[in-house]
Amino acid sequence: MEMKNLLMGSGPVMAMLLLQGLGTALQLLTKVALNKGTFVYAFVVYRHAIATLCVAPLAFFFERNKEKKLSFEVWFWLSMNAITGVTMAMGLFYYGLRDTTATFATNMINLVPVITFAFSTVLGIEKLLLKTKAGKIKTAGTIICLVGALIAILYKGESFHIGYEHMFENSIIKKKTHWARGTIMLLSCCLSFAIWYLVQVELLKVFPLKYWGTMLTFIIAAAQSTVMGLCLNRSKAAWKLEWNLSLATIIYSGAMVTPATFLLVSWTVKRRGPTFPSMFNPLGLIAVAVLEALIFGEEINVGSLLGMLIIIVGLYSFLWGRKQEPVVLPRPSGAARAEVARIPESGGL
Repeated sequence: MEMKNLLMGSGPVMAMLLLQGLGTALQLLTKVALNKGTFVYAFVVYRHAIATLCVAPLAFFFERNKEKKLSFEVWFWLSMNAITGVTMAMGLFYYGLRDTTATFATNMINLVPVITFAFSTVLGIEKLLLKTKAGKIKTAGTIICLVGALIAILYKGESFHIGYEHMFENSIIKKKTHWARGTIMLLSCCLSFAIWYLVQVELLKVFPLKYWGTMLTFIIAAAQSTVMGLCLNRSKAAWKLEWNLSLATIIYSGAMVTPATFLLVSWTVKRRGPTFPSMFNPLGLIAVAVLEALIFGEEINVGSLLGMLIIIVGLYSFLWGRKQEPVVLPRPSGAARAEVARIPESGGL
């Protein structure tokens, strides 16, 4: 009995560690694929086409008997959900990842919770509650994260390698970077994700079926990304699939990481609450930084390292305050009130 309780208690921790491992591998594989010339929107389209096929059985099995009213309002919010959470956010993230490093891109993504909080506060969805201890710590955590981001962006400092630099002269991810453009892309990605979280609130009011909502969002996002991609690049070479690392990364992300993110986070949130999964994000950041430096020879600069540490401190402060003051979002009425949480797909970036 004690062993069973121990396993049940450690289950969420193991699930989140597994998820961070999958995400770390995806970040590094995606960086290599993009630097080898994979077209960003072709990657987005194929990834979510595969993810749709993986989520569809869950929708048809678990929600086959639930009422589905696909009104114009529902389609509108599904489309907004797709364009803010996938088409724009992920497209911008991949462009930013291509132009910078996996470590820097992962670092920036950790700003999404605090940017979402800032938007929610301005729109009146959340309150600062500065008179409470938790509210003060949450606000302080937000400010600390923003300071860390500014340091990572504006200050470089001394650079160094882990190991011997000459080992990496022919690294497979070496490519000219565009830090200014990449940083703008990543910050825009964070803004898009923050808006996407707010769109979720409205979508949940009109369409609370999480599996069907996710599947339809992926379908719409794939269509939107196809149109966006064709506007940017119509060459057959950009959309052609070959048996190479890019195809392996697309299959891995769509068939494994996306479904695993959805299922593992859903399972963990039910047992430990919505804040628990976010507490493990800094582990993924550290893993990406270390492995990118060890395997690919990416240099580490003092500014990025300092900014990363400050963001981690700020993020944990913010999450602690948020846990003490849970935000109650509007829920739909009727039978659908039982469970409406839709899991952020960004966890599988």
